[in-house]
Amino acid sequence: MKWRKTKTGVKYIRFEDWHRDQMRDPEFRKAYDALQPKYALIHAILDARIKRGITQAEIARRAGTTQSAIARFESGMGNPTLDFMQRVSAAVGARLEVKISR
Repeated sequence: MKWRKTKTGVKYIRFEDWHRDQMRDPEFRKAYDALQPKYALIHAILDARIKRGITQAEIARRAGTTQSAIARFESGMGNPTLDFMQRVSAAVGARLEVKISR
């Protein structure tokens, strides 16, 4: 990893460099890959919300939940239920599709 310095002398590592280095570790890669479906879902909902110009509060109202529940979901905290995801998907004008493959 390449350490860099700011103009004031503070050392740092770019996230991209750190991430590339970590992905070489099989244990890290396995854990990272396991999280991919969760973060793909978060990204899809965020993308739909932003494209439609909908706030977290509006999604919460439409989905029958709280703004803080939407914020927790978007931050990756918690483990949303299928029912929650169906309601949130509908709130952004999308349909949730689940696929299981080998």
